[in-house]
Amino acid sequence: MDSLLTSAGWARVIPFGLFMVLLAVRGYLPQDNAWIDPRWVYGVSVLVVGGSLAYFWRHYGELGKGSGLSLRQAVLAVVVGLVVYDLWLRLTASWMMLGQPTASFKPVDADGQLLWGLIAVRWVGAALLVPVMEELFWRSFLMRWIDNPDFEKVDPSEVSPKAMALSTLAFMLAHTQWLGAIVAGLAYAWLYRYTRSLWSAVLAHAVTNGVLGGWVVFYGNWQFW
Repeated sequence: MDSLLTSAGWARVIPFGLFMVLLAVRGYLPQDNAWIDPRWVYGVSVLVVGGSLAYFWRHYGELGKGSGLSLRQAVLAVVVGLVVYDLWLRLTASWMMLGQPTASFKPVDADGQLLWGLIAVRWVGAALLVPVMEELFWRSFLMRWIDNPDFEKVDPSEVSPKAMALSTLAFMLAHTQWLGAIVAGLAYAWLYRYTRSLWSAVLAHAVTNGVLGGWVVFYGNWQFW
């Protein structure tokens, strides 16, 4: 029997799976446990997931040599990322939420002072690691796999509307802000399809998360982390 996934597929699924497992651990680990501050589990996830991405990097041809962005593609990606950031902050009405996040992240001490080590780890993870890991999984893999299990044969420009919709629905279920996630998922999917470059989706996602992280720290709106 043929394997459900190719080696390239596993290379995209495993880092995402590791991230989700560690996210669940952080969410359910008691705050007063004797082993580790749950907030530092995010630092563990950055190391583990980052290490897995480095290990599998040879399978990511879309991010390899010669896959860079043109100036026009880069500018478009930045604009899309900023628009998604703006809408993410606006789409926060109660009916636009799926419950409460299980792994909130508030990097302050008992006196309310900022813990810059935790902030740095969280920002690096959100702005640099997550965009690569998630775009490899949601757009490069899942969206194309829906059209053809041999997903590497699917040109991004030929991804079907059904695949865009179903992958975005799955992306939505992984986020508390369901409407914001739909907007973000469709925006990154469209950008990938339009430019045929995964780096464009990664850059847009990185801009959204990076600017959002700066805004969260500046204003102390930790619920967005």
